Parts: sequence; structure tokens; C-alpha cells
Amino acid sequence: MKSFKGRTAVITGAASGFGLEASRIAAREGMNVVMADVQQDALNRASAEIEGLGAKVLPFRLDVSKAAEVEAMAAATVQRFGVPHFVFNNAGVGAGGLIWEHTLKDWEWVIGVNLMGVAHGVRVFTPLMLEAAKKDPGYEGHITNTASMAGMVNMPNMGVYNVTKHAVVSLSETLYQDLSLVTEQIHCSVLCPYFVPTGIHQSERNRPSEMQDAGAKPTRSQLIAQAMSDKAIASGKVSAAQVAQYVFDAIAAERFYVFSHPHAIGVVQTRLEDVMQLRNPSDPFKDRPQVGQQLRDAIRAA
Repeated sequence: MKSFKGRTAVITGAASGFGLEASRIAAREGMNVVMADVQQDALNRASAEIEGLGAKVLPFRLDVSKAAEVEAMAAATVQRFGVPHFVFNNAGVGAGGLIWEHTLKDWEWVIGVNLMGVAHGVRVFTPLMLEAAKKDPGYEGHITNTASMAGMVNMPNMGVYNVTKHAVVSLSETLYQDLSLVTEQIHCSVLCPYFVPTGIHQSERNRPSEMQDAGAKPTRSQLIAQAMSDKAIASGKVSAAQVAQYVFDAIAAERFYVFSHPHAIGVVQTRLEDVMQLRNPSDPFKDRPQVGQQLRDAIRAA
């Protein structure tokens, strides 16, 4: 997609982080913006800001894990602006801890948002975009799904999060291949950010009551994961605004993989070499052994 002006973007997780920064860019590019988020108060503030930049905005409060709500957003989008040109399936939550210590509610919540939220966006919007492409040879569309570097490597003590983000990478790669079978007018990307200050480490604040375990306390491993995540994300040097610009650059270049920290791709190569050479998984902390030791000591402490 070479031009954005006059076109429509649908962005989930739009009230903060990558979603808000992408909304700002879309507004500056002259796009209509559908801003979706689970936080009504934050969405109100964010949508007012984007309208202040001169964009036509449709704010939509939704939980992306709920299929009916995503379908309702799509219907509202088409009614207000027509079929969108850019869909950014970006909403996500974070969770850590030893993989066997996740409760059933943990699994249901994180998979519901991180994986099914993307799946619903792809399932609902792709057919609309394909139909628009059939009707209009000039139509151009792009779908970007937010995964993570945790979708490329498997760091310890990040169980359910790793699982969902690997699934999003797989979903996105399959979407790329499937779109190539049927059209040249619609493309897609997968965003794999590393540690970027976005607020995802505070995801628990948006956890629905029905997805909470009444009276359950975090385990040692979960508290450690939270502390490490807080520190790593807060100290991130690449900003959410920079990453959002990378997303738009990838759309213009029709580039599939979008990394916030290209220098970190070496750990992906090591993982793939492990597979190719039938090696056991490498120590992800081999370049920072003190960090790995600190984690092991903390987990094993009585």
C-alpha cells in the first residue's frame, strides 16, 4: 500500500502503546481511524486526541476475545467508513510464570486475547477486504498482527505468553501464504517487538472478573516474571512511536516480518539451528549468563 490518505484503519488496543501511536500516524496520514480498546476511559481520551489531529474517528469499546464484539465492530466500521484498508490486530496481554503454574483461567484469558483476538480480526475482516478487492481493482489492503519476539524464541518463565505469540506468528505466516493464493491486492505483516515501554506489563488491570481466580495468589515464579517484565519493559530504549512507524514502513514496502530490535534476531537463528541440527534447546541466556543465574536462583529460593 503506497498511499494512506482517505483510507480507513481499524486498530485494536488503540488506547495505548503501539495502537495509540499507530492511530496518531494514521491521523497524520489522513486516514479515517476506527479505535478499539477494552478500556473505555482510556479510549475516550485517546479518540478525542486523534480527532484533535483532524481525523474522522470511530471509537469502539470491545473485548477482542469475544467474537460477537469483533463482528459488531466490523459492521459499525463498514456502516461508517466502508471496508477498511488497514487492519491492525494489536490488542494483547502479558503473563509469566512457570508453564505448569498457569491456572485454567490464565490460559483462557491470555489465549482469548492474544490468539483468538487476532483470529477473530482475520476471520471477520479478511473476507470483507477480499470482496472489496474483487469489486475494485484499485483497492489495496493490509493486515498487521502483533506477535512478539516471544513468538520467535522461547524464554523460560513466560509459558502461556510464548505459546500465544508463537501461534500468532504461525497464523500470520499462514495468512500470508493463503492471501498469495487468491489476491495481489491484500498483504500482511507480523510485528515481533522485544521490550518496548507500552504498558503491557500492567495487563492484569484489564483482566475481566470472570477470568480471575477468586482468592488465588500469584506463585513465586509469577511474581518473579512480573518483576523482570516491569524492569525490562520500563528500561526499553526503542519507543512505541518508533515501532508504530516501522509498521507503516512495512506496509508501504509490503514487508512481512517487522522487528523492533533487529540485532536480537541472532537468538532466532540459534533456535532454528537447534532444530536443524537436532540439538537440545540452547540456553537463551548464554550471552548474559548472570541474568540466567539470577532467574534460576530466584526460582529455586526456598
